[in-house]
Amino acid sequence: MSQNSPVYPIIWQKDSVLLIDQTRLPNEYSFVEINRSEDMAQAIKTMIVRGAPAIGIAAAYGIYFGAREIETNERQEFLQHLESVASLLRSTRPTAVNLFWAISRMLKAAYETMGTVEEIRETLLQTAQAINNEDLQTCLAIGDNGLKILPAYPEKLTILTHCNAGALATAGYGTALGVVRSAWKEGRLARVYADETRPRLQGAKLTAWECAQEGIPVTVITDSMAAHCMQQNMIDLVVVGADRIAANGDTANKIGTYNLALVARAHNVPFYVAAPISTIDFSLIAGSQIPIEERHPAEIYQVGDNLLTPGGIEYYNPAFDITPAELITAIITENGIFAPNELALCQPRENIMEVF
Repeated sequence: MSQNSPVYPIIWQKDSVLLIDQTRLPNEYSFVEINRSEDMAQAIKTMIVRGAPAIGIAAAYGIYFGAREIETNERQEFLQHLESVASLLRSTRPTAVNLFWAISRMLKAAYETMGTVEEIRETLLQTAQAINNEDLQTCLAIGDNGLKILPAYPEKLTILTHCNAGALATAGYGTALGVVRSAWKEGRLARVYADETRPRLQGAKLTAWECAQEGIPVTVITDSMAAHCMQQNMIDLVVVGADRIAANGDTANKIGTYNLALVARAHNVPFYVAAPISTIDFSLIAGSQIPIEERHPAEIYQVGDNLLTPGGIEYYNPAFDITPAELITAIITENGIFAPNELALCQPRENIMEVF
């Protein structure tokens, strides 16, 4: 892949979807072709595709593939089978709310289409493609809005980010990395510091790879180095993504984000969350209600074929943590920048999640 080429992790092609296999980056840039709902569910579960918005887009196409597989022309029977496909896809990743939002939007489109089963299928494809296209525009808007939070001094800033909230985690461009990309285009960015993000190393593998594609200066640090870097005045601000945001502004993001927010507060470094409005779950009052996915301990005790720890011990591997709203300077969305306690101002008129 050539430098400066756009990164699109989910590409519709004729009657299938091509996914960048993120488990093989950065050493191998390859695609997986998906045309069945079960295969899409497996791709989400195994993190071939990952990142809250990208998971939602993938699930939307998964619903369409499931609709294509249902062998009936009777509307009610078709919708019942479609609910089963939705249940399969919902079971893949419990924390990322975009997954549930996209599935709910797809089901809503199916139920509101009053034509034949074939017309419902066509509507579902159009809806999945719309979700994909809208997310790219959303990310571009988040990036542009993020320029407003950049302090006037210094002229060129250093931004620290955690995990990967870039093009690979969305339809393209990214949320937190969307802010980084926009700052780079405007000549306001000196360097990105990327936490390696144990245990799956999304920062070291994916964020660093994305920056390298565009010639953005990037330095990878271990998660435990962030405090030292802030103490040495090497970081001007922190921008991270989100997998789910509660109505009060509490935010679930990749494990280690809470640590970073505490360290930023201790060093008076602004801490921002960049996320689409679809990531805000207005049905949850606080972050304590957000389900936290716990993943297989192999992510901790081995890298590739190399074992890192002795046998006969126990492991705890939560994939996310909750950053309290009071540690967040502001939340950058496609509709503007909001203090965590002001999220009600950007609540959509219709909450799809409450309908389906």
